[in-house]
Amino acid sequence: MNDPLSQLKDIHLPAPISWWPPAPGWWLLLALLILIAVGLVWYLRRRSRRLGLYRAAMQELDEIRQHFDKEQDPRRLAAGLSRLLRRVAISLRPGEDVAGLTGTAWLAWLDAQDDDHAFTEGTGQFLADGAYRPVGELQDADELLDIVEDWLKKVTREAPRV
Repeated sequence: MNDPLSQLKDIHLPAPISWWPPAPGWWLLLALLILIAVGLVWYLRRRSRRLGLYRAAMQELDEIRQHFDKEQDPRRLAAGLSRLLRRVAISLRPGEDVAGLTGTAWLAWLDAQDDDHAFTEGTGQFLADGAYRPVGELQDADELLDIVEDWLKKVTREAPRV
């Protein structure tokens, strides 16, 4: 009698699972990680640029403040603050025609950036024509410097308005 078990063949194991190509879920995870990395790099670069702009603006504002404390020249203060605000505005909103704004249009644009009326209705009005006024018309230089400092803090630390 023949042994029926001798006619059986050995068990063949399937080929090992390859690591390539990955399953669709891994592709989605990779795409998500790439999007997160790109978003993080974009955010950090933007934040770094704004932080650098903020530091430079604050340094220049301190220089303007020190110069005013020495000379007490309100016309030079108005000119320096206007120049600083305009440079920051152009840096933050390069697509807008900020450089051409003057007078009340300039002050209204400044107020629109932080939803305040310190420039059109407050001491900030001095910036519209303060460089051309007679000496002594500025009532409160410290308040004007504080308004400019607050504006700079708000616009350089917040997301840009569209």
